[in-house]
Amino acid sequence: MTEALQLDARAWALLMALQEDGRAPLKTLALAAGLSVPATVERLKRLKDSGVVRSVGAELDPAQAGYPLRAIVGITVQQPGKKAFLDKLRRASEVLECHHVAGADSYIVTVVSPSLEQLERFLASINSYGETRTSIVFSTPIPRRGLVAPGLSR
Repeated sequence: MTEALQLDARAWALLMALQEDGRAPLKTLALAAGLSVPATVERLKRLKDSGVVRSVGAELDPAQAGYPLRAIVGITVQQPGKKAFLDKLRRASEVLECHHVAGADSYIVTVVSPSLEQLERFLASINSYGETRTSIVFSTPIPRRGLVAPGLSR
């Protein structure tokens, strides 16, 4: 494993601006970080090469894209079935993310669905891997958000 890149205040300022708007022009990112454009390009390259910045992309609204229903599914999967289960999830268009966790569940999966009927079909398709517990999401008072420097508050 490579040594973690040390992130100074300028790197964090650059990361915050990048998380706010991944399409921001280099000039805007440079201004936010207090760097020249060439220094910003170099910083971004180092941040990408080190893995701090994994990707920059568009965040879609699932409801506006045809998936108005969101659920959190916990499932207990026995060891022999874990690989097949994860392979199935990787192919499932409904799955946004899957976390391997400690506790009663083996995995916590965030899924979206166009309807309750479709969600029920998806759950039926994974029930052979283990017992599921499903929570329907009514709202998201704190949506996924960007990171801040450790020790700082928002």
